[in-house]
Amino acid sequence: MDGVLLITGGAGYVGSIVVENALARGFRVRALDALVHGSVPSLLLPWGNSRFEFVRGDVRNAADRARALEGVQAVVHLAAIVGDPACARQPELAVQVNVDGTRELLNDAQQAGVKRFVFASTCSNYGRIDGNTVADETVELRPISLYAETKVTAEEDVLSRSNGLATTCLRFATVYGTSPRMRFDLTVNEFTRDLAVKGELVVFGEQFWRPYVHVRDAARAIVQVLERPAETIAGEVYNVGDTNENYRKLDIVELLNARFPDGKVEFVHKDEDPRDYRVSFEKFARSVEFETEHTLAEGIDEVHSLLQSGLLDDPYAPAYRN
Repeated sequence: MDGVLLITGGAGYVGSIVVENALARGFRVRALDALVHGSVPSLLLPWGNSRFEFVRGDVRNAADRARALEGVQAVVHLAAIVGDPACARQPELAVQVNVDGTRELLNDAQQAGVKRFVFASTCSNYGRIDGNTVADETVELRPISLYAETKVTAEEDVLSRSNGLATTCLRFATVYGTSPRMRFDLTVNEFTRDLAVKGELVVFGEQFWRPYVHVRDAARAIVQVLERPAETIAGEVYNVGDTNENYRKLDIVELLNARFPDGKVEFVHKDEDPRDYRVSFEKFARSVEFETEHTLAEGIDEVHSLLQSGLLDDPYAPAYRN
């Protein structure tokens, strides 16, 4: 690809691995990140690469956007207030970043002559799926959290620009696994940490379904989309994950129990958490010829290995959550 690939949120949990993968595939990469969670070492590895540069800035700031978009041919937009708790805690900021920031970035990208725009969305957009339905991309969206509402709104904006700008929306399953910008506020990582470190785990709403995808599979999916001919992915929405990797929290606990047989797990029944959905990923597998390389069980072992390594002083530190 000629020109620069801009990755917003490039220092983040997913973004830092997208940077790594894109550089490995020969892209010229510019990462834009506000570093709202503090300075992190997630981009130190690519720092000496002549095809990499970093811009510290905010997608809400016009000057930062202009600087980041100079010479850019494609944008991967990951920058966001991510997750239900973070959005609920700062709702105005969530709308400003996730909705307004995306709109302004789209406006500036079009004016700058950007050719492709890949938007990171979420399977949380499906909300609650009744019965035994497995949601594909045609299922009605039922966002039931502010986070999902902002992503649905932004998706509509992104797809409305597909005339002249090859836009693609990727609805990711819940991510897990290790990353240079590690997070332990994600279900699989959190459950593994609590049982590995404290030997105790409290689980709410164990009966609800969610799909899961390893963070490296998610990052690889983004780069694979960028390598497809633009006309094949323009205006498309894809669920990103593996249909075989839909689990209830109860299923995750069973995998954990096999590894931590002495751990104590308390289940707290919760009816009011309405997010309950299984998702089909067949469209992405077929259209983009994508297959995941990691399973949730492998992810548990990977996180456990990190916790045992002594590399992290305190996995409960604020730096490891959003």
